[in-house]
Amino acid sequence: NSFVTRTNTCGELRSAHVGQEVTLYGWIQYQRQGLFLVLRDFQGLTQIIIPQDEAHAHVKKLLSNAPVESVVRVTGIVIPRPPGQENPKMPTGDIEVKAETAEVLNSCKKLPFEIKDFIKKSEALRMQYRYLDLRSFQLQYNLRLRSQIVMRMREYLCNLHGFVDVETPTLFKRTPGGAKEFLVPSREAGKFYCLPQSPQQFKQLLMVGGLDRYFQVARCYRDEGSRPDRQPEFTQIDIEMSFVDQAGIQRLIEGLLQYSWPEQRGSITTPFPSMTYEEALANYGTDKPDTRFGMKIVDIGDFLRRSDIQFVQDALSYPHGTVKAICIPHGVRYLKNKDLESLKESAKSQFNQEIMEIICRPDGSLKSLLTKFLGEKQQSELIQALNMQVDDVVLLAAGEHKQVCSALGSLRLETADLLEAAGLVLRDPTAFHFLWVVDFPLFLPKEENPTELESAHHPFTAPHPSDTSLLYSDPTKVRSQHYDLVLNGNEVGGGSIRIHSAEQQRFVLEKVLKEDSEVLSHLLEALEFGAPPHGGIALGLDRLISLIVDAPSIRDVIAFPKSFRGRDLMGNAPDYVTPEELEPYHIQVSWLLAEKEAKKN
Repeated sequence: NSFVTRTNTCGELRSAHVGQEVTLYGWIQYQRQGLFLVLRDFQGLTQIIIPQDEAHAHVKKLLSNAPVESVVRVTGIVIPRPPGQENPKMPTGDIEVKAETAEVLNSCKKLPFEIKDFIKKSEALRMQYRYLDLRSFQLQYNLRLRSQIVMRMREYLCNLHGFVDVETPTLFKRTPGGAKEFLVPSREAGKFYCLPQSPQQFKQLLMVGGLDRYFQVARCYRDEGSRPDRQPEFTQIDIEMSFVDQAGIQRLIEGLLQYSWPEQRGSITTPFPSMTYEEALANYGTDKPDTRFGMKIVDIGDFLRRSDIQFVQDALSYPHGTVKAICIPHGVRYLKNKDLESLKESAKSQFNQEIMEIICRPDGSLKSLLTKFLGEKQQSELIQALNMQVDDVVLLAAGEHKQVCSALGSLRLETADLLEAAGLVLRDPTAFHFLWVVDFPLFLPKEENPTELESAHHPFTAPHPSDTSLLYSDPTKVRSQHYDLVLNGNEVGGGSIRIHSAEQQRFVLEKVLKEDSEVLSHLLEALEFGAPPHGGIALGLDRLISLIVDAPSIRDVIAFPKSFRGRDLMGNAPDYVTPEELEPYHIQVSWLLAEKEAKKN
């Protein structure tokens, strides 16, 4: 209460304050028949008794007529609630304040929605009136917890481990590869700035500059269009260190998260488990596995190799051919036929992958199109290989390794959603399973042209020390020194050891990626002036906080987020500007040009 004229907040009065005169400021949350109201501020709620005697008639009239969500000042005496009227659900539930004087500081007009967490509101309405939505308990809690976590992170990095907090520019130039960047026009004809998708180049240049340990709560920008649960502007905890290896970065981040982790979410255990990209793909069908539940992908290719099943033999005859399956516990009990059909259709439409189901009947026998090709002994071996129990359902896929794994990985998550919707708890919402995924490929074939390569992450990632020679002979086989941090099946961080040799960086850009290295001439030149070995990581702050508070969307942990389509519905941005405003930037909008041409003709 320092620096302000209130004596207390609405969340702090207790029995110990009985008899004291207090001054409270807040919003009227609720008012009942001119008898009492509930006053709310950032910290909580206090019940205010409206005086009924003639001497306080003006106070009664003022408070009884003030609309809900009006801002008021109330001065009064703290009194105990009458016996039996205490409210154990309210921290201030043992007391109330009898109003002596009051003032309506600002009256509230008719609200577009009620300020209550349990009232359903459309996403668009919440975004349009975000300043009202921010008054809800949940958003207040989310933003305050976010602030506390960031403050703890600063303490850990700057005060305990000597990191330097440096702001890097947000007006820069295009970076080859990676996500699409926002363009910002300049007054030089035809020249544009770009908003950086991350401070990647600057943090490497800070290492060349000898800062040794850099940290920033960094604003980042990506023009990714309409992608669910993504934001065009977002926040990273950005970190870079000199003379460090992968294990050093991982230990730092584990310590950082342990130090800043909110007490009310329990404790987290370090070190975090680690698995390679290949293991993650083979066992979970994704590079960001949710390890809170089982249903791992099982390879049954060797077992079925001895069978006479034609589609299995066809699949295994191809390079990287495989047969894999997932076992759904109690699938018969929890999944309907339409669910199984929907899962099969999903694999077909998303991955062009056929799926066959196997059901374990109550008598232990199998029901499947496969069984006519398998003898009793083989069926028994199959049950053993998949660890099937009565009422389990197995989904089997045959084909190219990556496609089969990706399809089954997606079905594993879809099935978990279906089982949980039917009442089976698979993923503990209070559990936090961190995981490092390492040894990613350094390059991947381009989707639009598989004969060309692109960086799996970004072009500054160093090759795995054991694979350096392959960079020059067979780059497709090179593993990278990239590492991702995964939490409950969500990527919450990613980083790498960087290339610190100008020669190697130039080779990657020009020979492997076929990029114009001139765009990065400043970085390449910097690497020639004694660049130290360095590496770093960036944690996605929005995603991390949303998982900690179990928010349905990252928009619920950002004060003023953009909509699904990247619009600010409150301020109506982006917006049109006049041709006169565009003139200094040497820009004309094409539809305006077309309009002018039409007028000429």
